[in-house]
Amino acid sequence: MEDTAVEEAEVSGAAEFAPALIAAHPHGNSVAVAIGPELRVFDLKAGSPVLLSDDCDGRSHSDAIRAICFSVSGALFASAGDDKLVKVWKTDSCRCIRTITSEKRVSAVAISNDDLYVTFADKFGVVWLVTLGEDGTEQVSVDNKPVPILGHYCSIITSMKFSPDGRFIATADRDFKIRVTLFPKNPLKGAHEIQSFCLGHTDFVSCIAFTSMSENQSFLISGGGDSTVRLWDYINGCLLDTCQVRDKMGELLEPNETDDSSLAIADICPSNDGSLVAVAIQSFTGVMLLACDVVEKKLSFLKVITMEKSYIPTSLASSFSSELLWTVMGASNMPNQASSQLLTRLRIVPCFQKDLISSNNSPAILEDSEVPHGEKFLLALQGSLDIVKQEEVLASVLAALKVSMHKMLVKKHYSEERREQRKRGRNDKKIKN
Repeated sequence: MEDTAVEEAEVSGAAEFAPALIAAHPHGNSVAVAIGPELRVFDLKAGSPVLLSDDCDGRSHSDAIRAICFSVSGALFASAGDDKLVKVWKTDSCRCIRTITSEKRVSAVAISNDDLYVTFADKFGVVWLVTLGEDGTEQVSVDNKPVPILGHYCSIITSMKFSPDGRFIATADRDFKIRVTLFPKNPLKGAHEIQSFCLGHTDFVSCIAFTSMSENQSFLISGGGDSTVRLWDYINGCLLDTCQVRDKMGELLEPNETDDSSLAIADICPSNDGSLVAVAIQSFTGVMLLACDVVEKKLSFLKVITMEKSYIPTSLASSFSSELLWTVMGASNMPNQASSQLLTRLRIVPCFQKDLISSNNSPAILEDSEVPHGEKFLLALQGSLDIVKQEEVLASVLAALKVSMHKMLVKKHYSEERREQRKRGRNDKKIKN
């Protein structure tokens, strides 16, 4: 049944599946979930869903959101996606302070550590920058247009993060590369000084994250379509260690699910002290935990946290002040899916901390009755409390997710005739000076 759904989706030429995303406020104030064009936020302090005010230009997202993030300070939040819009929100007022229009669909977004700039990457591999008001508090002139600061030469940028000290911006792409670029004091003139390239993945890089081991030292962690999680000295571009997920997951998956494409890394999330790394894997109903040794600079398999059947996390998040690991499953842009079926499923892992390394037991997943603020929280972020209905929808999501990552990230090979037809049919806007 699942294989048939996948084949039909591929033949139909439908829009690329858009996995659900989750982001946690760095101080644990709120949690945000994006599913399709919908952005759902829950205020954990007030115990109520957030009503977003999008009055800066009246346009809400009209297509799948592909990237969301909080700023390091927690003062700002950004969302971006297939509608070519990048929206910047103030978290205290829940108000959109800026809407930026991109020339192409947006695949990644990040906010500088000082809250002065938002960067976003498009499907053509260009990273753009926009200046925000002082400390993000004032809306700036509409003449403040996006400025290109670096590029990946026509390769889709899959993930983009600022380093903990704010000195570097790391960008990963479909062509196996991770680029670490010095973020200049005047970024409007471009970020031309490349610090390093982290090369070693043998398939697309799907996600990157920085982890701080000490006050003066941090490392980069990456996951990719080659079923590996890698640890990097990003300053020098040196690969420190590689964890082969395929070797660890073979016994836990069905025989027909152990090919490399089904073991692509969907997302990674370090704990706040950098000692643990949670890994979401495309065909695994749960989360893999890796231990990250600060002294030996090694990644090692720790344990797996299994979840219920048909629950495969599409996105992971944690915060500096909480020991919770947030996970979400869901997808949009699926064939025959109505907007009313934009359901997600959340599962929360408690005790996401260093103590897990020495513990022989896996943490128990929080039951729905145990999650913060209970039904109110689940209704706001999942869209429904009807687990039976959700299981029916998520069963089709499970099938879609098996092809979603490769459908977007693996390069398509066209015949010469088809390439010429595509060139003639292009209607991309020309960037105006």
